[in-house]
Amino acid sequence: MIDVIIAGGGPTGMMLASELRVHGVGVLVLERDAEPTKVVKALGLHARSIEVMDQRGLAERFLDEGTTHPLAGFFAGIDRPAPEKLDTKYPVVLGLPQPQIERLLTEHALEVGAEIRRGATVTAFSQDDEGVTVTLADGTSLRARYLVGCDGGRSTVRKLAGIDFPGEPSRVETLLGEMEIGIPWEEAMPLMLEVRKTQKRFGIGPIGGTATYRVVVPADGVNEDRAVMPTLDDVKQQLVNVAGTDFGVHSPRWLSRFGDATRQAERYRSGRVFLAGDAAHVHPPTGGQGLNLGVQDAFNLGWKLAGAVHGWAPDGLLDTYEAERHPVAEEVLNNTRAQIELMKVEPGPQAVRRVFTELVQFEEVNRYLIEKIIAVAVRYDLGSENPLVGKRIGDLSLKRGGLYAQMHAGRAILLDQAGTVSVGGWADRVDHVVDVSEDLDVLAVLIRPDGHVAWVGEDQASLDDALARWFGTAG
Repeated sequence: MIDVIIAGGGPTGMMLASELRVHGVGVLVLERDAEPTKVVKALGLHARSIEVMDQRGLAERFLDEGTTHPLAGFFAGIDRPAPEKLDTKYPVVLGLPQPQIERLLTEHALEVGAEIRRGATVTAFSQDDEGVTVTLADGTSLRARYLVGCDGGRSTVRKLAGIDFPGEPSRVETLLGEMEIGIPWEEAMPLMLEVRKTQKRFGIGPIGGTATYRVVVPADGVNEDRAVMPTLDDVKQQLVNVAGTDFGVHSPRWLSRFGDATRQAERYRSGRVFLAGDAAHVHPPTGGQGLNLGVQDAFNLGWKLAGAVHGWAPDGLLDTYEAERHPVAEEVLNNTRAQIELMKVEPGPQAVRRVFTELVQFEEVNRYLIEKIIAVAVRYDLGSENPLVGKRIGDLSLKRGGLYAQMHAGRAILLDQAGTVSVGGWADRVDHVVDVSEDLDVLAVLIRPDGHVAWVGEDQASLDDALARWFGTAG
């Protein structure tokens, strides 16, 4: 009996595998593809995802390989610098192509003991009160306590679970790839910038230190067969249609396409089967939120599944995964829909865009939109009127160092500034940190393993209630 089988070895699956292993859960990742993908579907990490890595001691690995860029133009490409003093120590976007993100997460998953099988395709499963039996394409059967589908927008696990995926199909499509260009960049760049003044779904940019460029251009209609990749001739023709020249593109490293389909699973759980990442939600890539959303799904689910495997999870804990993450994805789908409308070239959307560009000049509007995109404003509804409860907590400065340095083991933390409360019989699941922070104006906070505040106060009885709610019966 395996504790958890994860179908899909992309960033969401590897993040979940790492989280489960940090919590001592046995995990097997089944990845259909025999080799890691070279296709760059995502370009980097936003602030909340960097914080997530920091909470597990991984941030430096990602920062060392990536390039930090200012948070400007991330809402529908409207060029407005990010507001000052954002509530994060990472007020940047970390440029890091998806294959590198996936590699770093895979390396960490292996380091902490996850088992990964490539070339393994899930074709069927059945579940009962004790677990899930998973059947692979080669006829092999595996048994696990839980199964999580992290297998993308066309998720086999979601389909087999009978979970509906309502929403809208793609109305527009975009071609992308990495290739060389046949004219000097000094000539190509001015033309590219001129076209981008009105066509925000177009762009060409060098990939640092190489002769290769990333090319993005609107497609001519929507290809009904999503498995058919574009050809170099397709890309050339669309470049001519949009920019008046094909820039002499040649020697593609890879080519792909994406649409603006917007769908969300009606539920994230079916018994012992869960969905995370693109298996649970798909949307246009505007704002660069998709990969980040999946990583944060995994961060929310991991410790809860671990609690169920280890037997301490209170009733209803696993249901809080959907209750918390479904509304977050719904908000992302909403803002990406809005961004796509603002990026259209027709007169109506362009008029709305001009009005919106004026609104973004207001500091409050700009801050609201940026914090939405980078996910630092996410607050789960935990039934409290205290504005801190449900929010993710930043890396508070403590006398002994940063708060995130105390979270590498993945355990919950009671941060107690006066030493007047305790974790009592929950000490096997919750660390009691007695320290002070000028950044915190409450006596004590209970912080879940995913960095969200579960309780604020100074009363031991109410703290015990919160500990029991999130971490089960005292030991």
